[in-house]
Amino acid sequence: MYTEYEELLADQNVDAVAIVVRSKNQGALAAQALEAGKHVSAEVPAAYTLEDCWRIVSAVERTGLVYLLAEQFQYAGFVEAWRDLVQGGRLGRVTYCEGEYRDYKGTHRYHQDWGTGEFVDVGDLAAHPNARQTWFVPDPIYYLPHALGPMLKVLDDRVVEVTTMSTASPSYSHPEISAPDVQVALMKTEKDAILRMMCSFTQPTPPARQDHWFQIIGTRGCLELERSGRDRPKMWLADAQMHDMADVDWRRQRTDAPPEAVGSGHGGNDYYVHTAFRDAVLGVNPLEMDVYRAVETAAPAILAVDSIGKGSVPLVVPDFRPNQSRPPGQTPTKEKDGVTR
Repeated sequence: MYTEYEELLADQNVDAVAIVVRSKNQGALAAQALEAGKHVSAEVPAAYTLEDCWRIVSAVERTGLVYLLAEQFQYAGFVEAWRDLVQGGRLGRVTYCEGEYRDYKGTHRYHQDWGTGEFVDVGDLAAHPNARQTWFVPDPIYYLPHALGPMLKVLDDRVVEVTTMSTASPSYSHPEISAPDVQVALMKTEKDAILRMMCSFTQPTPPARQDHWFQIIGTRGCLELERSGRDRPKMWLADAQMHDMADVDWRRQRTDAPPEAVGSGHGGNDYYVHTAFRDAVLGVNPLEMDVYRAVETAAPAILAVDSIGKGSVPLVVPDFRPNQSRPPGQTPTKEKDGVTR
């Protein structure tokens, strides 16, 4: 155990660090570890500022170390199937994609008694005068990478512009919580697709409903995940003699999952996050979601929050990959509204 983060980073016996804290310093902590010579596995959303995104990217470029964004949903079985269909051209040109991340798990995560350390449900706040609100998803759209990452993998694309709207704060469902109930981002991609994605954590949902929902529409077909526990995923392909959407048995669980993946969490998808990190560190396989793809999911979320604060204006998402004006290992000289000058 260590009493200071710097002590851990100075330990030559430590090869890698997992960032699993809920803090706006998350991106800075990851960058600091990379700069200290440690591989990093970081939970979603990677970072809360563009400056930290650039710092992570430049540190990886300078050191060659591994940075993994541990977004497990990108490994889901249906995501693999959809990517094969889209990249194989079965949907024609994709023009529209929707995603929802509605993860309502009650209200016990939002307040903590500073005297006892226990988390307090909003219904019990009167009995806990020392309870204070925790820092937990102040703007739900910060967790956009859990929906955006899987779809960018399917589309092999990146977001270039984002605008966002939000309901008011505090929550209408639970006024004791300062977070808004719903935030929705409208995005344009480099390949000229439109994406609409919603995040919500304080608004109740049917218990049997999946926390993720997606649909993709192309010029020659469309795909849709189930909307309820009694529903099924659906597909229509124009070149397959189909007159309507047909039910398909796609799931989070993969049909090709090895025995050790079963029961690893999130439908078995947690296995793939950790083995991808292990294999990249050991030089067995490069990361599929490299540092550029990681920040390409985080930056739109950061700018989505900025867009809300500026009256839902559209903001440009920077290109984090090296080019003639930015050699590898360097950071841009100036950032304004997400645009590299």
